[in-house]
Amino acid sequence: MGRPETQHHYTPEEYFALERQSEVRHEYFDGEVFAMAGGTKAHNLITQNITLALRAGVRGRGCQVFMEDVRLAVQESFHYTYPDVVVSCDPDDRCDPYLVRQPVLIVEVLSPSTAEYDRSRKFNQYKKIPSLRHYILVSQSAWVLEWFRRDDLGQWVHTVLSDPADVLEILDLHLHLPLAQVYDDTDVAPLQLTPEPEPPR
Repeated sequence: MGRPETQHHYTPEEYFALERQSEVRHEYFDGEVFAMAGGTKAHNLITQNITLALRAGVRGRGCQVFMEDVRLAVQESFHYTYPDVVVSCDPDDRCDPYLVRQPVLIVEVLSPSTAEYDRSRKFNQYKKIPSLRHYILVSQSAWVLEWFRRDDLGQWVHTVLSDPADVLEILDLHLHLPLAQVYDDTDVAPLQLTPEPEPPR
């Protein structure tokens, strides 16, 4: 998410009107409007790879998978975003042609300018969505995927996948996604650990 476009305080209605006319997507937070920066090729490919895997898992199960251009109502009339990937299994979401309100999974592909925001402030907002069960952050600089899963007690469990053989398994969405498939056809390399230099003898 970039800087606010102006100091003007937008109403939700003004924001929706802006989005209908603008070629650039904007996120909205408490009256401020932020232009979305264009993504890299790696960002685009990672998003495609995850979307295809999710669609294969939920096909015929009443869920829909959206990527990048579909707006999420994080908090009605207060906060709207465009997640890189979002899954909804709620029948009411099918009735609105523009908005998702009941996501079960959100994916954000990290970039240097948004990584800390996606991991902290945005995640804190997403946690307030009662339907959300899975939040996934994906690195563009190395093979690293972070999976936050809300358990039956409402606690968020954090799992990091970084080994090339790791597989993301989300049983309730029938998702079986090898880390290698997430980064398929990209130039992103697996995480390399730099060995400690040997002490002089």
